[in-house]
Amino acid sequence: MAKSEGIPAPAVRRLSLYLRHLENSQGRNRATVSSRELSRAVGVTDAQVRKDLAYFGQFGHPGIGYRVDDLVARMREILGADKVRSVVLIGAGNLGKALMSYRGFRKKNFNLIAVFDNDPQKVGEPAADAVCDRIQSLDKLEAVVRKHEVKLAILAVPASAAQVIAERLATAGVRGILNFAPVILQTRPGVTTSTVDLAVQLEQLSFLVTTGQTGDDRDGDGLN
Repeated sequence: MAKSEGIPAPAVRRLSLYLRHLENSQGRNRATVSSRELSRAVGVTDAQVRKDLAYFGQFGHPGIGYRVDDLVARMREILGADKVRSVVLIGAGNLGKALMSYRGFRKKNFNLIAVFDNDPQKVGEPAADAVCDRIQSLDKLEAVVRKHEVKLAILAVPASAAQVIAERLATAGVRGILNFAPVILQTRPGVTTSTVDLAVQLEQLSFLVTTGQTGDDRDGDGLN
């Protein structure tokens, strides 16, 4: 895999969007795609596509473009999506339940192995698509993370609880946290967080609508 030092975060985010389009092309039995086609799908220029991909190696073929199967395999490898990765979810409220039922995780090789909550009334309830088919007590969090060597976690808890749980996850060995709590987490070196604040996203859309600007941000977060 290419080293990530010096690679702009937007380029990495666009890589996932390129992969989504390529997988759709693969499903239509397309053998090749051009940088122009990828640029139109993602909303950037041809030159930006080529620049983004150049961070990770040489992929194009003169007169042919990009071979879909080869590029899909390479992008999955770069993004770490070429192997199944275990994920835990903390929080079984309304948002947590929606995330439990989201089939896109499994399609992308993310295996939701356990769901945790500190509400005794929720513990023991069905956990939708999770491998552990019942919601578990938050007391078991560290033991499950260590047993299964989990590196990725999703936080769907109130802001007041997010920081403490993030620290527990980091201590247990988690290295990446997708945070849906409306708070910026402070984490130790070696732990990466990505915060999805739906209210902030709506504020950004409201600004664009109010000012009459066009802001089709294909790099934005979202569950599609």
